[in-house]
Amino acid sequence: MSPLLLAALLPLLFWDQGPETADQLLRAGIREVAVPPSLEAAWKSKPDLAVRIVNSAEAVKLTKPGVQMRPNVASATRSPWVDTNAWKLLRAPAGRFFYEAPGPAASLAAAEAHQYGAEAWISTDSAGLEPLAAMLGFLIQLKPFAGQPVADIGFVDDGSTAAGEVINLMVRRNLLFRIVKAPDNKLRMNVPFGAGKYTRQAAANPSEMAQQIRAELTDEKRSLRIYGSEVVIARLTGDGRRLRVQLLNYAARPVNGLRVRVRGVYKNNEVRVFGLPDAALLDFESDSQATEFTLRQLPSYAVVDLTR
Repeated sequence: MSPLLLAALLPLLFWDQGPETADQLLRAGIREVAVPPSLEAAWKSKPDLAVRIVNSAEAVKLTKPGVQMRPNVASATRSPWVDTNAWKLLRAPAGRFFYEAPGPAASLAAAEAHQYGAEAWISTDSAGLEPLAAMLGFLIQLKPFAGQPVADIGFVDDGSTAAGEVINLMVRRNLLFRIVKAPDNKLRMNVPFGAGKYTRQAAANPSEMAQQIRAELTDEKRSLRIYGSEVVIARLTGDGRRLRVQLLNYAARPVNGLRVRVRGVYKNNEVRVFGLPDAALLDFESDSQATEFTLRQLPSYAVVDLTR
């Protein structure tokens, strides 16, 4: 895949200011921008920037990704709540999405959109320009990978809000699933939402249903397990010989000593960590069924490519 074609798949800065700000964008490292139709004529005079005309009203609005600390009803502690849009991106793989992500959140939004292969436009402020440009520069250097998403669970989605809440909780628990129209016998289990024991009434507590699904699948059969963090969400794609593991830390601080286990025996690895050019995997080992490794530190986003 050529660099130009790869760049077309990257998220874009959405900028609703005039061409007088072009130098500001260039200094931050932005080389391509999406602008509203009302600014098309004005931006034509700026050859140093690639400009796309987009209508943000056609896109699905997403929340700013990150982590909130919420009281834990079972104890006096506070537990992290991950604000992820992954479930929306998985529900509409052909959709267009719009982030309002000021400051450093712009970088996280770009990584999230890329992790799920989404077409996304990111609106940010002046403080977000350099973090966004840095992440885009990292993403464009990643090797292309055409593997299919790895899934253990087939989720028959009826499109309801209740189903969406369960999907969201499954994502946050790193339960790998595929949204299907009917149960798929090739997968390890299926969840026909709205039928049997997976009724909307049973989903009144989506966290409990997500935990039930995990228990029925069993941890031993999961294609992915993460140890040492509640704020990292992963995505796996593979083609039988290769596996790409994408790891996204939604917290504002790095995660240290993250341990990852994936099903399958892999002998070789290559790792890229945003912000850590010399990163390497620690304690890389395989048994007869799975491969495990540790990242010493995960500031925000990492891509690990494994080969047999």
